[in-house]
Amino acid sequence: MLHTVEAVIDIEGHIQWLEKVQLHTPQRVLITLLDTTTDETLALAEPALAKDWLNEEEDAAWAHLQPGA
Repeated sequence: MLHTVEAVIDIEGHIQWLEKVQLHTPQRVLITLLDTTTDETLALAEPALAKDWLNEEEDAAWAHLQPGA
């Protein structure tokens, strides 16, 4: 089973977990380095996307994917 956790890695390679990580055995990991401007870009794009996505037509179109549908 895949599980994604968020962390910050400093320039010396030290990892600071942003949530509690509890392991019972050694685990393999994949690390994806994110562009630091990504968060800013997403924050700026959110209002524009909200106009298209946060409406009754979109809610109806995706309703079949909601739990209990």
